[in-house]
Amino acid sequence: MSNVTPSTSRWPARIIYLATILVTAAAAVAITYLLTNISDRQHEAQQRYVVLENLTEDSIDPTLWRKNFPRQYDGYMRTADMVRAKHAGSDAIDKLAEDKYLKHLYAGYAFSIDYREKRGHAYMLKDQEDTERVKQKKQPGACLHCHAAIMPVYRKEGGGDSWEQIKEGFRKVCEMDWNDAHKLVSHPVVCADCHDPKTVQLRVTRPAFIMGIQALAQSDDKVPHLPSVERWRTGNKKSDYDPNKDASRQELRTLVCAQCHVEYYFQPKTNLLIYPWHKGLKMDQIEEYYDTIDFKDWTHKDSGAPMLKAQHPEFELWSQGIHARSGVSCADCHMPYMREGAVKISDHHVRSPLLNIARACQTCHRQDEKEMRARVDIVQDRTRSMLKAAEIGVKDLIDALKSAKAKGVAEARLKPAQALHRKAQWRLDFVMAENSMSFHAPQESARILGEAVDYARQGQITLLKE
Repeated sequence: MSNVTPSTSRWPARIIYLATILVTAAAAVAITYLLTNISDRQHEAQQRYVVLENLTEDSIDPTLWRKNFPRQYDGYMRTADMVRAKHAGSDAIDKLAEDKYLKHLYAGYAFSIDYREKRGHAYMLKDQEDTERVKQKKQPGACLHCHAAIMPVYRKEGGGDSWEQIKEGFRKVCEMDWNDAHKLVSHPVVCADCHDPKTVQLRVTRPAFIMGIQALAQSDDKVPHLPSVERWRTGNKKSDYDPNKDASRQELRTLVCAQCHVEYYFQPKTNLLIYPWHKGLKMDQIEEYYDTIDFKDWTHKDSGAPMLKAQHPEFELWSQGIHARSGVSCADCHMPYMREGAVKISDHHVRSPLLNIARACQTCHRQDEKEMRARVDIVQDRTRSMLKAAEIGVKDLIDALKSAKAKGVAEARLKPAQALHRKAQWRLDFVMAENSMSFHAPQESARILGEAVDYARQGQITLLKE
């Protein structure tokens, strides 16, 4: 006979009953929280932004945009970070101190005075204010086309908002002395330079780019990475190609960057900023255009050659690479999509994809980060070696020309070697001044550097001939 009383024997049942109630209550709370969270996220996703500030074309202060777009503003401000990948970065490294050949290559030109690594977008105006090239050499207002929030100035100087008035303001600012034009601006490139303040849609604003892309559309160059240009060509349109109307959104995710990350020159006498795409985007086509108009950036102090200085032809080199052919935009890699809660935005902390491999590369490539980094390192390390070989070749040609001049060799005998110096250094500089260490188009870069070495050595051989 059991000695357990009835009241005691009921305790296990009561515990199970209470535990069941607690578990059920906890599950109900969890499900309620989950459903509420899902509802909140759906609501958050539907609300792209809340208008707190009415933005206009004159809203160039990024803090005004911050009220409506705090996430994007935070990313933009982080472009002030000093970060580096292996072969490039956004800290003001003195390239002249780092590379012993550069002063030799740029002898007689402003880049032999001061040449530093570019920093992030937040520093675009300050870096130009601080460079010795501006302090020691007279520079035109055209430089501010890409270094400042300049569009309101163009409208004011041109007398209105029409395209013809903006072009007139652009022309006037280009003719100004840099110091005078600088007094008219207060911010580096900002939100309104890439986004319509009313609709927030991507747009291109820079007059030099718009005229440059129209010249490209009218050239014979094939640009499969810009389908809208090919459609425009086959459509027998009478009006000029308009990227803001004709380009797709994916194309604009490249073109807004191509407004400034390009090769350019200043028209003699007027200093009008021009993108040299009249024959195409390829290095050879740009060189052909410069030769056609008999253009030179400067005469080399030691060799006497009429020289070309490549600026930062990211758009041009990218256009020759596999990513461009595959429809991958600049923003896909340098401003990849990210989520904050339920909100999907482009990361406005513009930087090297190597600093953000998970989102910048692995959305398309399934290899792990170590493998992705190794692939890039192989390409860039080999390019670095080829660059050094090309630098030495061009330096040797400069020395040979300098020596020949000192010996009194006739000008007629120097000209063929000087022409080869121009061609060799243009190719070297096209890859060296471009900011991907060839990764935008590795095979095209290798071809260009191979030609640089070849032309440099041909120049030396030319001087040895009787």
